[in-house]
Amino acid sequence: CAITAVAEVAAARHAGLDVVVTDHHTPRGDGVLPDAPIVHPSVCGYPCPQLCAAGVAHKLAGALHAGAGGQETTADEDLDLVALATVADVVGLVDENRRLVREGLKALATTSRPGLRALMQVTRLDPSAVTAGAVAFRLAPRINAAGRLYRADAALELLLTTDPERATAVAHELDAMNVERRHTETRIVFEAEAQVARLGEQPAYVLAGEGWHPGVIGIVASRIAERHHRPVVMIGLPAAGAPGAAGTGSGRSIPGFDLLAGLRAGAEHLVTYGGHAAAAGLTIDPGRLEEFRQAFVAHAQATLGAEELTPTERVDAVVCGDEIGSELAEELELLAPFGAGNPEVSLLLRGATLHDARPMGEGRHLRFTVTAGGVRSRAVCFGSDRLATAESEPADATFRLELNEFRGVVEPRLVLRCAQPCRPEPIECLDLDESYLTSVWRELDAALEPEPMRHDLPRRCVIDRRGRPPAGAISRLVASGERVLVLCADSERRRAHLDGSLGGFALCSHNGLARAPHYAESYDHVVVLDPPAHPADDARLAQGRTTQCTHLAWGEPELRFAELVHEHEYGLRASLATLYRALRAAGGADAHSLEGLLRGPAAARSGAQAGRMLRVLAELGLIAVDRDQGRVALLSGARTELERSPSFVAYERRLKDGRRFLRSATAQAA
Repeated sequence: CAITAVAEVAAARHAGLDVVVTDHHTPRGDGVLPDAPIVHPSVCGYPCPQLCAAGVAHKLAGALHAGAGGQETTADEDLDLVALATVADVVGLVDENRRLVREGLKALATTSRPGLRALMQVTRLDPSAVTAGAVAFRLAPRINAAGRLYRADAALELLLTTDPERATAVAHELDAMNVERRHTETRIVFEAEAQVARLGEQPAYVLAGEGWHPGVIGIVASRIAERHHRPVVMIGLPAAGAPGAAGTGSGRSIPGFDLLAGLRAGAEHLVTYGGHAAAAGLTIDPGRLEEFRQAFVAHAQATLGAEELTPTERVDAVVCGDEIGSELAEELELLAPFGAGNPEVSLLLRGATLHDARPMGEGRHLRFTVTAGGVRSRAVCFGSDRLATAESEPADATFRLELNEFRGVVEPRLVLRCAQPCRPEPIECLDLDESYLTSVWRELDAALEPEPMRHDLPRRCVIDRRGRPPAGAISRLVASGERVLVLCADSERRRAHLDGSLGGFALCSHNGLARAPHYAESYDHVVVLDPPAHPADDARLAQGRTTQCTHLAWGEPELRFAELVHEHEYGLRASLATLYRALRAAGGADAHSLEGLLRGPAAARSGAQAGRMLRVLAELGLIAVDRDQGRVALLSGARTELERSPSFVAYERRLKDGRRFLRSATAQAA
């Protein structure tokens, strides 16, 4: 770690050597720097402080070319190596690093280096499809395998050789080393997880084992840190028969914890250490292991709170099922290269169902189907043999979207990041806050015709998204943090349908809003889930503050639901006969039995509908309603025509008008 090698640089200069320090790691905590010319992006104040070591070397090479009278761009001949190293070293793909990787990937696709072309052939990687992900998961692990397990000579030879045959041989050798590295890594993971289980819940872990290969423990530390969301230091101890040998450690952090500061907290127990906030290395006398563990864990205990120790899933956008397609995948690709500092876009599907899971890749992965908003999409889950949620149960799931090519066919594919059962916020029903009988009595005096439309009120912005799944629109608006009101045909039935998959918004029926227009005043967005059944209700959708938005969100299923509700509420002929027979059989209804009798079988009759029926029967002289006592008494039993009731005639007219209006809404949506 050159930037912290103060004593080593002093010794070299004392011996008469000229020294230049190039590095990108964090300097010593005491601020002391080597006494030599330093090329370091953050120490020197370079605009892109996140350059990796190869990026620093690339900038130095360009400066040397320019200083010798040549062109600085001559160094760009090595951009394929710069991109390879920048991705492999997991530095932030932001600022200049993005340009270096973007241009370097293009150079890598057409590289003339026999070693890189041979390695792509061994890994079955199409040069024209080289991405940052392919570098990170296919090329870099094999190049690193030699240095992790043995010596880096083979990887160096691969990059330098001009002999295609030798390049192929070395590429196969590195591939075999990578297989060995994975086996070694798996063994250490099992041993490390066993130690975590024995130590129990801690804010950080220091794990150690004899024979743990120092070239692999960094990868394992990263896996343990990610799995348990805790800072982890892995230490490979020398064999018992090697007295005086030091242990070698590698650590990985989590967001919110400075790993290098954690090592400084236990520095008195270390021989050497260095690195940066996210990753660091150390050497230690095995006899000081327990003291270092206590100091490191104590520092984590004092530094990390419950919020930092609770894993969170990043969400970049809430999407609908019908938006998952090639067009969106291609747009997201424009944000590449992806990696540290610029992670792949995380898309949230709310209330999705994951089903039809099948193993793939020798049982290490899963392929399955995602259904959201009535749209099915193909999906995979890497590194797991089971889904995190029960099949067909609503789940909130995050995915990345990619274009997958298989046997010459390119199609969009979701890659699962995280899934959990739906736990939506409660739904607030604005028009269900009164008792059943109160709504019955109110309907006895309600106007038979809706209030006339007004044209002098301010108008909201109206956004038409009819014909697309409405759940996605509701989820996206709720996720924005703004207040959302959803309008529907029947609040009670809609709440039962939506509860458990969507939430965090207010719900109101069109009739409820007609009675109390002020309900909508405090909401930023009004989502019309079901179409209204009257022109006056339709006109009301656009009336409100100019800063509000109305979203027309219904499709064919919502139209059918609105029609069913309208028929149920205003098609009274058959229901009137049923209610009258029930009243006659019961000899009327007193305060104790009235609500149960009016609700009807399976609580199918709303308070408004029951009120309309009592109003018609009372106008026909068949019953008498005593509101004060909460009673209904039978009067004459003579047969009569329903059309003798003015209210029944008005309800029939409302029924026919609603049918026509909803048919016109059907045509508009189509």
